[in-house]
Amino acid sequence: MSIANLMEDFWRNPFGNVSMFEVFPKNLFAGMEAYPVVNVSESEKEITVDAELPGLEVKDVDVSLQNGALLITGEKKFEGEEKKDNYHRIERSYGKFTRAVPLPAKVNDKGIKARFEKGVLHVTLPKAEPSAPAQKIKIES
Repeated sequence: MSIANLMEDFWRNPFGNVSMFEVFPKNLFAGMEAYPVVNVSESEKEITVDAELPGLEVKDVDVSLQNGALLITGEKKFEGEEKKDNYHRIERSYGKFTRAVPLPAKVNDKGIKARFEKGVLHVTLPKAEPSAPAQKIKIES
């Protein structure tokens, strides 16, 4: 194999079969996950979504139901900025966010409850009543 072929192979696939998460430090991709982080659980009668929103207040967050997903939107504002502070690094995220959480079952939009407690949004969505089984229709000839 020639040097030209080796170089061509390298530029086509520089890391071979190694994933980029194995090559770069694990913390390099920290903060790239979806925000806010959520836990979704399901029982026989309801679906529960818990979203971590540290540093936010109720007025900063909106919750809605759209196309079979729970939509959590809001804005985290940078507060307390002082001109005399000389920041070297800011890792805390600020700005507008939207998170669509697909729901594992249909829900009854009446009776949805949401509460905000200690930086965690808790949303309880009652499941919709199961639809009646398909009824067979007699075909006349």
